[in-house]
Amino acid sequence: MAGSDEVNRNECKGAVPIHTWVLISNFKLAYNMLRRADGTFDRDLAEFLDRRVPPDARAQEGVSSFDHVIDTSTGLEVRIYRAAANNNGAAGAAAVTLPILDLLAGAPSPDPFPVILFFHGGSFAHSSSGTAIYDNLCRRFVKLSEGVVVSVNYRRAPEHRYPCAYEDGWTALKWAMSQPFLRSGADARPRVFLSGDSSGGNIAHHVAVRAADAGINICGNILLNAMFGGTERTESERRLDGKYFVTLQDRDWYWKAYLPEDADRDHPACNPFGPNGRRLRGLPFTKSLIIVSGLDLTCDRQLAYAEGLQEDGHHVKLVYREKATIGFYLLSNTDHYHEVMEEIADFLRANL
Repeated sequence: MAGSDEVNRNECKGAVPIHTWVLISNFKLAYNMLRRADGTFDRDLAEFLDRRVPPDARAQEGVSSFDHVIDTSTGLEVRIYRAAANNNGAAGAAAVTLPILDLLAGAPSPDPFPVILFFHGGSFAHSSSGTAIYDNLCRRFVKLSEGVVVSVNYRRAPEHRYPCAYEDGWTALKWAMSQPFLRSGADARPRVFLSGDSSGGNIAHHVAVRAADAGINICGNILLNAMFGGTERTESERRLDGKYFVTLQDRDWYWKAYLPEDADRDHPACNPFGPNGRRLRGLPFTKSLIIVSGLDLTCDRQLAYAEGLQEDGHHVKLVYREKATIGFYLLSNTDHYHEVMEEIADFLRANL
């Protein structure tokens, strides 16, 4: 690790607003408490420390949400967000339950709208669809997209290793594609985008590959600081180790917790275009919007991923924010945040 902890902290403070520094530093402190050297994880403490918010079927700043179980065999749940609907004067519990039932039983809309299937971050181990920072982000996505967001509460490592998160993502995609209320436009088809940050971005990639194999049309992938890795260290990993919230030791722990027990970081889940990976030339893979922070130690991995897609003939819009750190999209206190949200809105409109 380059430099002392104090030097690294001061350098980090100078690169991000104080609110962002406090938010992510608190996450890092909690994460360090939860990981154990033997590879186990204190899930009970993690659940206690995770700041969650309940769904709100009434309007909260113009967006309503509710939780819905889509697979009883695994307990897989999604949180569905949409622009708040008029309850036609209903009162009490009916003001909440009737709009939800009406939505789930609804017919396709004649007006096209995007459906964003979102996978939260947390390095496969932390957070949930109810975590406050992700609830806020999904509400923001509803406002900028004028569509529906389906946030997937996938199973987490190390209790649920590879491929559980991918299987849950695939289940959520199949469910979304089958729902009449998520279809729209004159052709009444589902206009689904996949999105995620950190491990969620990794999940979005792998679900999109499976969708392409199955002939399922995805409108686009939106990846925010997607989590990829490999056994050989990159220049950015060596240069940024420990400087901006994340260390290589952290990342290695999470990969060991998620990947099969006998796998290394060149497993295709971690290194999709690596020596054991699969190239996508000739596959009808969706368009991608790839958001990369220049102060994320894995930025070289993300840039190589974008380059790999382009080499295989796929459309990529790369947005590289040289001075951004991980998590900049969680708080609306930088130009990085506002400009990237505009990029996402533009991508959704262009590929609807």
